[in-house]
Amino acid sequence: MARYHIEHVTHYSYSQTVGLSLQLAHLRPREDDAQRTVGHALHVSPQPAEIREDTDYFGNPVTRFELARAHQELIITAESEVTVERNASLPETSQPWEDVRAHFARTIWGLGLDADVAEFLFPSPHVPQSASARLYALESFTPERPVVEATADLMARIHADFEFDPDATHVATPIDTVLEIRRGVCQDFAHLMIACLRSLGLPARYVSGYLLTEPPPGQERLIGADASHAWVSLHVPEHGWLDFDPTNDMVPGNSHVTLAWGRDFTDVSPLRGVIQGGGDHTVKVGVTMTPIDPDYPESKVPQTATPRR
Repeated sequence: MARYHIEHVTHYSYSQTVGLSLQLAHLRPREDDAQRTVGHALHVSPQPAEIREDTDYFGNPVTRFELARAHQELIITAESEVTVERNASLPETSQPWEDVRAHFARTIWGLGLDADVAEFLFPSPHVPQSASARLYALESFTPERPVVEATADLMARIHADFEFDPDATHVATPIDTVLEIRRGVCQDFAHLMIACLRSLGLPARYVSGYLLTEPPPGQERLIGADASHAWVSLHVPEHGWLDFDPTNDMVPGNSHVTLAWGRDFTDVSPLRGVIQGGGDHTVKVGVTMTPIDPDYPESKVPQTATPRR
């Protein structure tokens, strides 16, 4: 088991006064069989007029808040403590990928039981249909190849073929452009892998979260040096949802903390909202993920979303 304290700070600065701000935050870690949230608090400055916890369509915890007072700066700090005990391995055997495709083809026509999974077969805002992605995927998905083996091969190829470059893309860069320039960030690689899987009739979802990074040898862990991360889940009927991290060519384990999942980044953006006024703005994000004693009896982070002036 691993345990972490995570601080995720987002700082908006506006050139003009914001009169009204309505925000939706995916910043509370999701709980499942492998992960438990020991404590969570959300601090917002200036103090919101209203703040409430909710759950979105996909079952992710969300926080909604409204600022009705004039401001030119907005700081959102999410503090979480989580425990993770995740099996970082894949099944040794699985069905041929064509059998999985056939299973979900039957589901679409009302002949199967996985309707809640089948919705992850279809195009979404950041993952449209892509003939180029299909061609790229078919190099891994050869006839009758086991679906887990083929997906792991696809993950390894994306890691090998694409270079991590935070300056090469932005949030709206098309998948076909990423395929052309062979550069991007974890969000791009997750979207590409999802496009490849969906193009073959396989259900795949986008997972947002955090990844523990290791400082260079001899150096201390830096405050705010970590970042949000993204990976992919594939659903295999005999095994359920299986995670793949194409950015690092690894199966997510105890170093990965899940925030939320959805069709793509659009569904799980850490912060999304609308404002009145504001003019131009800049945003700075810092994430600090610190390992702590997994046997510590309780969290110092309260289980609440707390407004803070």
